[in-house]
Amino acid sequence: VDHPDIMEFIAAKEVKGEITNFNLSVALTDVFMEALEKGEPYYLVNPHTKQPVGKLAARDVFEKIVLSAWAGGEPGIIFIDRMNEANPTPQVGAIESTNPCGEQPLLPYESCNLGSLNLALMVIKNDNGTYEIDWDELSKVTRLAVRFLDNVIEANRFPIEQIEKVTKSNRKIGLGIMGWADLLMKLKIAYCSEEALALAEKVMQFIDSESKKASVELAKVRGTFTNFKGSIYDCKNGLKLRNATTTTIAPTGTISIICDTSGGVEPLFSLAFTRQIMDNDRLIEVDHTFEEIAKAEGFYSKELIEKIAEHGGVQDMEEIPEDWRRVFVTAHDINPEWHIRMQAAFQKYTDNAVSKTINFPSDATPEQVAEAYHLAYKLGCKGLTVYRDGSLDNQPMQKGIAVPDSQTPEPTVEARFSYGEWGHLQPIKRPKSLTGITDTRLTPEGNLYLTLNFHNNHPFEMFAQIGKAGSDISAFTEAIARLISLAFRCGVDPEEIADELTGIGGSRFVGFGPNRVRSVPDAIGQFLTEYNNKMAESEANPELSAQLELGLAAATEPAPVKQESGHGNGKNGKVSYNLCPVCGMHTFGFVEGCAKCMSCGHSEC
Repeated sequence: VDHPDIMEFIAAKEVKGEITNFNLSVALTDVFMEALEKGEPYYLVNPHTKQPVGKLAARDVFEKIVLSAWAGGEPGIIFIDRMNEANPTPQVGAIESTNPCGEQPLLPYESCNLGSLNLALMVIKNDNGTYEIDWDELSKVTRLAVRFLDNVIEANRFPIEQIEKVTKSNRKIGLGIMGWADLLMKLKIAYCSEEALALAEKVMQFIDSESKKASVELAKVRGTFTNFKGSIYDCKNGLKLRNATTTTIAPTGTISIICDTSGGVEPLFSLAFTRQIMDNDRLIEVDHTFEEIAKAEGFYSKELIEKIAEHGGVQDMEEIPEDWRRVFVTAHDINPEWHIRMQAAFQKYTDNAVSKTINFPSDATPEQVAEAYHLAYKLGCKGLTVYRDGSLDNQPMQKGIAVPDSQTPEPTVEARFSYGEWGHLQPIKRPKSLTGITDTRLTPEGNLYLTLNFHNNHPFEMFAQIGKAGSDISAFTEAIARLISLAFRCGVDPEEIADELTGIGGSRFVGFGPNRVRSVPDAIGQFLTEYNNKMAESEANPELSAQLELGLAAATEPAPVKQESGHGNGKNGKVSYNLCPVCGMHTFGFVEGCAKCMSCGHSEC
C-alpha cells in the first residue's frame, strides 16, 4: 500500500477485460491502518531505494480500495505485517506476498504444498441417528497427511533450482480442511451460531496440535528443516519441527467437487443445482448431507428438490421444519459479520492464513464493505476477500428515457420510415410518457418480467428482466430488449421480430405443447406473437379493441424484479448464478474466493 503507484494498481481492473486471469490484492501495513484510524496521511516508499517519495491520505486510499472491491470483488486485502509476525523464518527474509487465493504467505521462491482433510467423513453415527466427531480418526488422518505432504517435497520435480532450494530449506506444508459446512449440518449446528464458532476453534486447534506432533516425530527420523536455526522455534522450549509451518486453509474449489463435499470453511453456496451430464441431459444435484437428513427426517420429495434447485436456499420453505431451516443456510443467507467471525475462528489456530469469501447481498453499501475490513483486522484475520452478489459485470441500468425537443414535433412511425428502403435509419426519440402492458413468463432460466410500451398505437420499446442485476442472463436479456426497442423505434414490424425469436431453443424447456418455452428469446417471441394476434383481432372487433385500449396502463419503467437481500435474516438468501463460459450451464458462481462452475468444475483461479 506504500508503493508510489498504489492508486493506479487499485484501479487496474476498472476497465473490464484488459487484465484477466489473476487476482489483485493490496498489502496493508500496520502503519497504514494506524494512519487510517487517526485520519492522517502516510508515506509512499520507493521500493528500490526504500526512501519516502510522497504522501497520501490513508482514508482516500482506503476508500478507493473499498469502492473497487464493492464494484467488482477486487482488490482483496492482506494484512502483511500480521503475516510477518507469524513468519517462522524471519532470519531468511520477510514475507512480501501470498499465493493467488491469499491463504499461503510465501518468501521469494517458496512454493505451495497444500492438502485438505474432509471433515464430513470424520464423524461417527450413533444408534439414535445423530452424529459426533470421530477425534481418533481425525488424529490418525492428520498425522498421515503431514507425512504425505512432507514426502511430496522430496518426490516433487521443481522447475528451477531456487524454488527447490528454498522449499527444501523451510519444508512448509499447509494442511487444511474442507467439508466444514457438511459437518455442521450432520451435527445439526447452524453455521451462523456461537456453537459453530466454538467448534471451529476446537477442531482447528486439534488439527494444528496433531500436525505439530506428527512433524516433531518426522524430525526425529529425518531431521528438522534446514533453516531451523534462527527460526521462531529455535529457543529453549521450541518444537523441533520437520516443517516450518503445518497448517493452511485453502478454498479447495476443485478438490471439494471431486470429493463431493463443501469447500474449505465456506458455507454451502447452494443446497441443490442443475448439472449437465451429457449432451443436453441435465440432472438436479443435491448436497448429499442435506439429502440424507431430509430423507431421515421425512421431508424429502422430488418437488421440494426441484424448488430448491430453482432458489438455491430453503429459508422461506415451510415444508422444512424450522429447526432444520436454521441449519440449512447458504452463503447468501448469512450476514457478512458471521462470515468474518468464522474466518477469524479458524485463523486463531492456523499457521499460515485462511482463504474465504465474505458474501454480501447485491444491495450492500460501500460502508458495509469498509466495516467488514475493519472487523477482519480487529478479529485477527490475515486478509479478506469480499464479493457483492451481482457486482461482476454489473452495469448501471439505462432506462433509455430521453426528453424530446419541445420545439420539434415528434414524427410518427409511418412518417419516419418506409418499409423496404435501404439507408441510414434514425430512431425516433422517446417521449416523456408512454403507455404499456406488463406480463410475466416462466422460462428455463426463471421468471421473465416483460413490459411493452406504445407510441401512436405502435410498439415503441420493451423492457425485460430476469434474475439478479449483474448476472450474465440478466445482461443478455436486457441486451435483447434494448435491440428490440431500437428496432421498434426504427419502424421494424413487431411480427418480423417475433418470427425471428420464436422457436429459439436452449438445452432446457418448461411447459408442454403450445405452452412450451424453450428459452428467454423464445418467451419474448411468444409474447410479441400473442400481442400481434390480439391487435389483429381488435381491428376486426371494435369491442375487443376498446378492451385492449383500457388495458394499456401508464408504464415508463419495467415491472420491478424482487431483489433478495440475503442479509443474514435467513429469509431471502436466493443464490445468484451466471452462465459458465465452458459448459454453458447456469451454475457459475463466486464462491471460496474464486468464480467456479458447480456443474463442470471450471474455475477462474
